[in-house]
Amino acid sequence: MKLDDFLEIWCVDFEFGAPPGERPQSVCVVAHELRSGKRLRLWQDELQRLEMPPYGIDGRCLFVAYYASAELGCHLSLGWPLPVHILDLYVEFRNLTNGQKLLCGRSLLGALAYYGFPSVGVDEKEEMRALALRGGPWTEPEQAALLDYCETDVRAVATLYRHMEPTLDLPRALLRGRYMAAAARIESVGVPIDLKSLSLLREHWIGIQDDLVTIVDAEYRVYEGRSFRRANFERWLGEHNIPWPRYASGELILKEETFRDIARQYPVLEPLRQLRASLSQLRLSDLSVGSDGRNRCLLSVFSAKTGRNQPSTSHFIFGPAAWLRSLIRPRPGFGVAYVDWSQQEFGIAAYLSRDPAMVEAYESGDPYLTFAVQAGAAPSDAIKASHGPVREQFKACALAVQYGMGAEALAARIGQPKVYGRELLRLHRQTYPRFWSWSDAAVQFALMTGRIHTVFGWTVHIGPDPNPRSLRNFPMQANGAEMLRLACCLATERGIAVCAPIHDALLIETPLDRLDEAVATTQQVMDEASAAVLGGSRLRSELKLVRYPERYVDERGAVMWSTVWNILNKIKQGP
Repeated sequence: MKLDDFLEIWCVDFEFGAPPGERPQSVCVVAHELRSGKRLRLWQDELQRLEMPPYGIDGRCLFVAYYASAELGCHLSLGWPLPVHILDLYVEFRNLTNGQKLLCGRSLLGALAYYGFPSVGVDEKEEMRALALRGGPWTEPEQAALLDYCETDVRAVATLYRHMEPTLDLPRALLRGRYMAAAARIESVGVPIDLKSLSLLREHWIGIQDDLVTIVDAEYRVYEGRSFRRANFERWLGEHNIPWPRYASGELILKEETFRDIARQYPVLEPLRQLRASLSQLRLSDLSVGSDGRNRCLLSVFSAKTGRNQPSTSHFIFGPAAWLRSLIRPRPGFGVAYVDWSQQEFGIAAYLSRDPAMVEAYESGDPYLTFAVQAGAAPSDAIKASHGPVREQFKACALAVQYGMGAEALAARIGQPKVYGRELLRLHRQTYPRFWSWSDAAVQFALMTGRIHTVFGWTVHIGPDPNPRSLRNFPMQANGAEMLRLACCLATERGIAVCAPIHDALLIETPLDRLDEAVATTQQVMDEASAAVLGGSRLRSELKLVRYPERYVDERGAVMWSTVWNILNKIKQGP
C-alpha cells in the first residue's frame, strides 16, 4: 500500500485525563484532513454523544498521530472502533533516529526541534496538560484554550507528516502502527490485582520491612538496621566460597543485574536479592492500580533501542520484586494464562543463522543440555536430573553468547576461573560455527554501514564508539521484540484480552469456560508470529494457568511472598 492509495489522511490529537491505573477520559479532540483541509473540533460532551469517530477510520483512510496509543485509548474509552490503518510519527521518528543522541528528546516538541520547526513552549504545554488532567468543569475560556492547544499539536503532527513523508517505509510503518492499536487495547485491559491484599500491604509495609530484615537476614547477617553493609556481605561471600565480580578498584559490583545473575547460579542468594530489591526499590504507592483493581500503566512501546517495551518498573506489576506478582489474581469466574516462548532468543539465533547444530539443539526441547552433549561434555543419554550442574554451565554459556558476554564475565557468573569461561566460549564457537559466522557478519555489517535492522525494519544507528556486544545481541533481542509485537496484534485482533506483554510472553485473561480455547488461540498466534519473523520456522510456547481463586506465583518470589504474608498475619493479630 502507498500513501497515494488513501482517500483521506487524518491527523488527530486528543486531550484527556488519566489518573494512575484508570482508563483515559477524553476532554476534547481536534482532527485535520490533509487532502480536503476539513477541520474538526469537538468538546467532551459532543464526543460522548457519538457512537463512531467523526473522521474516517475505514480502509480508505489513514489515521496519523504522535504516540497514537494515547488517542486510540481514548477511542476505546469512548466505545469507538479503532482505525484500520495507523501511522504513528513518534514510532517512525524513533526508528529514524534510534541510536542517535538527541538534544531535545523524542517528544513531539523534540521532533519539531530536530527538524528545525517552531513549537509551543514547554511551559505552555505543561500548563495545558495540567489543565486537562485537573478535570472539569472548565470555564468557556478554559475550553477554548484547551481546544486551541490541541489544534496546535494537530498542526505540528501535520507539519511532521509532510516533512517525514519521503522517509516513510509505509508497509512496515503500518505494521508498527498496528502494534500501537494492540498496545492501546492491552493498556485498556490491564492486569487483575488483588486489591484487598494490596491495601493491606500498603497499610503495613513499614512494619513488614523491619520483620523482613530480621527473618531473611538471619542467614546472612548482612544488614544493620535497614542498611545493607558491603563489608558484611563480603564476609558472607568468603565464608561460603562464592565468587563475585568486582570493579577495578576491588569493590564488589552490587548492581541489581549482577545480583540476579549470581543468584541464578547460587540460589541461596535469591532471598537476599529479593529482600534488597524490596527495601531499596519497592514503592507500593507507585504501583498504578485503578479503582476497578486493574494495573494499568504506559507500556512505553519502542522505548528500548531494540524496540522492546520499557514500562515503568515502579508502576508495572512485573517491574518490582518477583514476590509482589502474587498480587495478580483473576476475577471470580475468570482465569489468567502466562504464555511464553521456550528459549526464544536461542531459537531466534538458531533459525536466523541457519546453524544446523543449533537448530537441532533447539528442536530437542532442551537446547542447553543438548549443547553440552554436542560439545562432548555430557553423554548422549544425559538428562537434566543426572547432569544438572553441567547443563546450568552450558546454559550460562549459551545465554552469555546471546548477550555478547566475555570469558571473564561468564566465569564470574558461573563461579569458575576465567580459563573455564574461555573454554566454554571456545566450545560454543566449535559447536556452532555457522551461528558465529552469521553473528560476526551482522557486527561487520553494522560497523560498515552504520546501522543494523530487524527483519521488519526496526533500525538502530551506530555511533562513533559502538559496543560490539550490543551489536551482537541486537538480532536476537530486536527480532524477539518484533515477534512479541506481532503476537500482540494477532491476539488482540482475534478478541483475546491481553493483560500485558512481558519480554517473551503474553498474560491473558478470559472466563474459565473459555480458558482452554483462549490459550489455544494465543499459542496459535505466537506460533504464527514466530514463523513470520523466522521465515517459516516456529518456536514452541509454554504456559502457566491460574484459575480463580488461585493467584499467580513466580517461583523466584514464592518464599518471600509466604514470609511477607506470615509477617502481615502476625501484625494483624496484634501483640
